[in-house]
Amino acid sequence: MVAVRRRLRSHNRGHAALEVALLGPWIFFLFAGAFDMGLFAYSLISAQNAARVAAEYTSTSSTTAVNTSAACRYVLDEMNGLSNVRSLTTCGALPLIVTASAVSGPDGTAASEVSVTYRSNMLIPIPGLSGRLTVTRKVVMMLKNL
Repeated sequence: MVAVRRRLRSHNRGHAALEVALLGPWIFFLFAGAFDMGLFAYSLISAQNAARVAAEYTSTSSTTAVNTSAACRYVLDEMNGLSNVRSLTTCGALPLIVTASAVSGPDGTAASEVSVTYRSNMLIPIPGLSGRLTVTRKVVMMLKNL
């Protein structure tokens, strides 16, 4: 009876190693995808917050409504947590484009519009996927002092 148990145990050895070998790549791709999604979500939130902060500044008066360089400074300060934005000093080309303009708001009053376009880094290159996210966020805010 003891010999039969030993034979049965010897046939069960190595199954865990085989399962890890077969499922390891899938687990890695799931982890990489979750990590990429987290980075993309952080990028989306940062772009939206940066556009909102810049629009808040440009909506202070009609002269600041078109001040793209000041809006750029606010956006750079807000998006400083992103690795490909830390070294930027201007906002005229990708990975970061910021524009500020005076527009007519939804109710017909004078307003300021700030547009922020951001392209993320390629974090983990997965064949068949671009690996980059390009997002544009626009915020329109009514001018406070007319």
